Amino acid sequence: MNKKHKSNNGLGRQLIKSRFGRNERRRVDNDSMLHTTEIQDGYDWGRLNLNSITEESSFQEFLRTAELAGTEFQAEKLNITFINPKQRVGLLSKAEQKQIEDKQRENKDLLKIPRRPKWSTETTAALLQQLERDSFLDWRRNLSSLQEQDEKLILTPYEKNLDFWRQLWRVIERSDVVVQIVDARNPLLFRNEDLEKYVTEVNANKINMILINKSDLLTAQQRQHWAEYFQQEGIRTAFFSATLSDKELKQPEQTKEAKLNEVNRKDIEKTKNHAESEEGKTTLHDLEELKNAANEINQALDKLEEKLESIEKQIPYPKMFNNNSKLLSREELIGFFKTVYQGPTYTKNVITIGLVGYPNVGKSSTINALMTEKKVSVSATPGKTKHFQTLYLEKDCLLCDCPGLVMPSFVLTKADMILNGILPIDQMRDHVPAVNLLCSRIPRHVLEDTYGIIIAKPMEGEDPQRSPHSEELLLAYGYNRGFMTSNGQPDQARSARYVLKDYVNGRLLYCTAPPSIKQNEYHSYPNKIRKEILEKDLPHQQQRAMRITKILSSKELDKQFFNKPVGVAHVKGRSNLTHVRITQDVALANGEVSAKPWRGVKKEKREKLRKKFNYLDQH
Repeated sequence: MNKKHKSNNGLGRQLIKSRFGRNERRRVDNDSMLHTTEIQDGYDWGRLNLNSITEESSFQEFLRTAELAGTEFQAEKLNITFINPKQRVGLLSKAEQKQIEDKQRENKDLLKIPRRPKWSTETTAALLQQLERDSFLDWRRNLSSLQEQDEKLILTPYEKNLDFWRQLWRVIERSDVVVQIVDARNPLLFRNEDLEKYVTEVNANKINMILINKSDLLTAQQRQHWAEYFQQEGIRTAFFSATLSDKELKQPEQTKEAKLNEVNRKDIEKTKNHAESEEGKTTLHDLEELKNAANEINQALDKLEEKLESIEKQIPYPKMFNNNSKLLSREELIGFFKTVYQGPTYTKNVITIGLVGYPNVGKSSTINALMTEKKVSVSATPGKTKHFQTLYLEKDCLLCDCPGLVMPSFVLTKADMILNGILPIDQMRDHVPAVNLLCSRIPRHVLEDTYGIIIAKPMEGEDPQRSPHSEELLLAYGYNRGFMTSNGQPDQARSARYVLKDYVNGRLLYCTAPPSIKQNEYHSYPNKIRKEILEKDLPHQQQRAMRITKILSSKELDKQFFNKPVGVAHVKGRSNLTHVRITQDVALANGEVSAKPWRGVKKEKREKLRKKFNYLDQH
């Protein structure tokens, strides 16, 4: 037998094919003895995961408990809800808003700040820290249970670090006057009434006060309303603007230097003349007598001060006051701080002013304006100041700056927190509710005049006086500023950040009224300045970017229906009918034959693609 026809059915080759072959699928019989561990001849020890567990993480413990309880978890998929952007997304109706405000008033007393536990000289440091941690933990549990009772009760984010609250306790203990700095556009949101109660619990002689910053954004009538409101509430109020004070301090340097040089020149002349006249008159004996007399006067003054302090402690301090709506300057505010408190002070002969406030209300700017130089770093992020600072404003006036604290407060929606500067704009995930709320507060003509844009008008059948939607405002703003996405559409998210920052900074002004005044009577808007431009006069490219759809009105639709063109009638014979158009057949019948019939027929020319499809490049 030749070598070519030799049989290749060897046992070894068959085993290799069965093990490593690609074409044939390997089959294993369950009843075979290939795997000895699969013999069902006894108890199946492999069906249990027999691992000794002595410690496990909280997540593993939760999963094991759920497994024991027979609880199954399924991932939620395809739970997508389509939201029409041309709707009032994130806005509450009047009934819902009233219902939430009623619930907030009912639970107002439950909104508290943590208290420092009572301690004495016998309390050890370790015991005091443990008491503070327990009290702080109970406070956090109470706030969590309050929020879990009703989902409609929305709390602002609050400080969850105990060390920051310890700084607040120390500032309150050493301050004679505790000043809450609030934003003039919405003072009640940044005012914490429970803080005022805690101050009086620490010491009844301490004074609570509210400093309304950014008061230059308010009119004189609006400041008067707030002064009367806080007068009824029984709390002192002062109006101040850190930005205006900075402008007053930043005078031209040349005029300042000229004034200083003039004053210095006069002082030098006076000292020279005085020195020449008094030269040679003073002796050592006279100097010793003057020193002894000065010491006796100082001792007598110290005794008088001690007697006066003992008398002041016995006599109750009258707390009558009258709030003034005047916008105070730097010097006037310093004088107000020095005269607002007349009782016994924490530091001898020095009145201590404790400054407390939310971030982004201008607390650091106020301190820098009062000190006439940058003493505190300005930041809108809580936690910039780690420890309270003491700054001498004058010899008898000490400022005690507390780290910026976000205290718990009620708000209607998260969009409200973004507009009030509590939540950072650069970290927001959904801009539609916040911009819708902004559009409901700022009229259409104010937005158009401020930014020089044209916002799409309401469609036929809608309320012509309705506020614009977020999409309408952001498309117009983004197209006007050139903020475009990669696919040629206006970038709404980027535009929203610019518009919201303008609102927070006060360019788009909206001031909240006191509870006793109606909002429409309290805040008014300027009249329209720009001339109205019709949407049809806008360029076609801008209309497409703003998504202005051409919907025919009822009159235009009727006109288009009844003014149809006259149909062509193919008839032979009389050609003097005015309403009949002569066709090619009639012309041929009359003998009107064109010499070159192919003339006048436009053939489709081969054009460049950029000309043929130029309508696709309009963005």
